[in-house]
Amino acid sequence: MIDWGWLADHLPALAYRTWQHLLLTAIAVGVGLGISLLLGVAAARHRRLYAPVAIVAGLLFTIPSLALFAALVPIVGLNILTAEIPLVLYTLVILFRNVVAGFDAVSDDVREAADSLAVTGPPRLARVDLPLATPLIVAGVRVATVSTVGLVTITATLGDAFGGLGFFIYEGARRGFATEIYAGAVPVIALALGLDRLIGRLGTRLTPWTRTPAAPAPGTSWVPPLAERSR
Repeated sequence: MIDWGWLADHLPALAYRTWQHLLLTAIAVGVGLGISLLLGVAAARHRRLYAPVAIVAGLLFTIPSLALFAALVPIVGLNILTAEIPLVLYTLVILFRNVVAGFDAVSDDVREAADSLAVTGPPRLARVDLPLATPLIVAGVRVATVSTVGLVTITATLGDAFGGLGFFIYEGARRGFATEIYAGAVPVIALALGLDRLIGRLGTRLTPWTRTPAAPAPGTSWVPPLAERSR
């Protein structure tokens, strides 16, 4: 049975924990994406860097989260860094590989065309490589975000100051109170699904050239754009 009175009394706490969950997730994915972009650009240009970085990222991903959180407490203390460092590290194995895959997907013909127009170096990266790599990068961000939403709940083991919605899950399990468990678990699922859909839509807006043209309505004929008719 759900204790609706308890839920009504704890709405402010639920709102605060939801905001905390989103904040911890956004920081981890944002920092992880920044690091992955820097490493990905370097690895795309110097292929010998790819294997070492991918191996290290993969090894970090295999470390149990609880063990990593506990190992960091004596080093950095009990603060937001204790929560964020593992969360950032766990995003790298996903984001780094997708960033490199995105840059690899840019065809040599496109790069040669940019070079012929004297668009080289950082300008080519910003105006050609990065936009064309965006679909695969966004796909990585979606996976990393959903994964991080789940991992944030484990930070509740660090104390009451962390955990986001995971605080309710751990407290409810400790007290044997199902309502509190659901109060944490259901919003976590909703956040994961909602953020996945939101990032997917954002990626579609950032890459309009990847959209499939809508089929003409029955009984109508397709009319090409004016630019194509004038050729």
